Amino acid sequence: MTNNHIRNVAIIAHVDHGKTTLVDQMLRQGGVFRQNQAVQDRVMDSNDIERERGITILAKNTSVKYGNYKINVIDTPGHADFGGEVERVLKMVNGVLLIVDAAEGPMPQTRFVLQKALELNHRVIICINKIDRPDSRLNEVGDEVLELLLELDATAEQLDSPIIYCSGRDGTASYSPLETGKDLIPLFETIIRYMPAPTGDEKGPLQMLVSALDYSDYVGSIGIGRIERGTISLNQPVIITDYHNLRPERKAKVSNIYQFEGLNRVTVEKASVGDIVCVSGMEGVTIGDTICDITTPEPLPFVKISEPSVEMTFAVNDSPFAGKEGKFVTSRHLRDRLYKEILKDVSIRVSDAETADAFKVCGRGEMHLSILIENMRREGYEFQVSMPKVLYKEIDGQTYEPVDRLVVDVPADTVGSVMEKMGIRKGELVHMNPHGNRMRMEFTIPSRGLFGYKSEFLTDTKGEGILSSVSSGFEPYKGEIVRRQVGALIAWETGDAVPYGLFNAQMRGQLFIGAGTPVYMGMIVGANPKNEDLVVNVCKKKQLTNMRASGTDEALRLTPHKVLSLEEALEFLGDDEFLEVTPQNFRMRKKILDTGMRAKANKK
Repeated sequence: MTNNHIRNVAIIAHVDHGKTTLVDQMLRQGGVFRQNQAVQDRVMDSNDIERERGITILAKNTSVKYGNYKINVIDTPGHADFGGEVERVLKMVNGVLLIVDAAEGPMPQTRFVLQKALELNHRVIICINKIDRPDSRLNEVGDEVLELLLELDATAEQLDSPIIYCSGRDGTASYSPLETGKDLIPLFETIIRYMPAPTGDEKGPLQMLVSALDYSDYVGSIGIGRIERGTISLNQPVIITDYHNLRPERKAKVSNIYQFEGLNRVTVEKASVGDIVCVSGMEGVTIGDTICDITTPEPLPFVKISEPSVEMTFAVNDSPFAGKEGKFVTSRHLRDRLYKEILKDVSIRVSDAETADAFKVCGRGEMHLSILIENMRREGYEFQVSMPKVLYKEIDGQTYEPVDRLVVDVPADTVGSVMEKMGIRKGELVHMNPHGNRMRMEFTIPSRGLFGYKSEFLTDTKGEGILSSVSSGFEPYKGEIVRRQVGALIAWETGDAVPYGLFNAQMRGQLFIGAGTPVYMGMIVGANPKNEDLVVNVCKKKQLTNMRASGTDEALRLTPHKVLSLEEALEFLGDDEFLEVTPQNFRMRKKILDTGMRAKANKK
């Protein structure tokens, strides 16, 4: 049976190529919103962190009506660290819209997501977006996408993929770069004509692969996926199983069935082959499970998710300020929250560390783990994390390490400084192409070589550089890389930072705190440019006497301190340091707080 009135598509692209903005316009022109309805931009980015950072973190489901057709659309993240989200949702669709920026062209994540779609033999519609940019290269970008398809061994049908020219901001699409679009009808028509309708045996026993999870305080766990075979009905008894037999089979009953109508979930009594549905009543269901007919437990294979490449230690906070600002502070709280995360994020790995109050957490990159840290902080958790480290592999007795494909787009006059930094970090130049007064360079570089580089890169390129990377596998160990070029300024004693102490400390380097900030012995209060740790007393007060001298009572001029973001703090961390995370503050500290004990440990 073919469900001709449904099309299931995912929107894939590199970060910031306009996926979410285009979905906004599809919803508007698909009649999801009233004419006079006030709608915020990037309506699909519902998460607070997504809206703050302007990136998509979680894949989102929606649907658009076009004539008699229902188009189920999945908006996916563009950042490489959230590639696991893209990989798993591709199982729910029959084709993809590949969005490519009309000026930037294919970027590293474009290659990654397209490769995953081609491996599943999905049809591809190429959408060259942002055609209204003054620096757009419509014909060149079209050729670059076709070259990428050839490189990735696309089939003859995939090489013949249609190209649509869009402006997500204006909500227009056209079949030709020479035409000016009026609306998105060309895009809708191409989806209906080119994308295959879902097929399957409607009369057969139920099979539904859970590709995403949600949670409701009212109905508990919600499994999201596409029905591959049969039908599902309210109160239907089912059996939950998985392909790899990691969990025992268990019985359940369907409590609620929801379908996506625009941005809303609508309750339905029944759904059949090809429908993307949300199902509740499945306590303990997880991604990769198959919901089957009670009489026929036949699990479906789940797509193999790329392995994590970065590891951090999450531990109970043991600083002098521990327990003052957080709501959840114990190892039990931390354990429960981390193991809950792996149920909905298939790219995360959690295991117990050497001590009872610490856990090893592995993810796809620094940003992947930093988003987890930020979410936990906002939920009221207090803990400390170690410096990110890459995960090595032993192959035939040789150490291999994860390597990234890095693309940088920089002003031509900053090429020299970028090349120098790449050399220090074991980067190898692969391609170099001029684009007007800018230069695009492609490197292969060890993943650890990118730790702490983002801030340097922005400084070196005067804030005009664009940097993006994606994992490209494992290669033999490249040798030692100096992670940090600066040292730390460390507080001498516990107390409140005062202007006099800060004035003397700022002579030694860049401060991270201001007057009145509570500090403790061993806390990092700034950076020392000489690449060595230095102890400073930011709590030192000016001695009062009955003598006055010229100039001694003038107001002290403090240089504005630098407030580090979470990512900047993680970039700064060294091997012997922790980042203390609370709902209110980030504090960097030495693992050994006592100055004397730390000096003894360093001598050994």
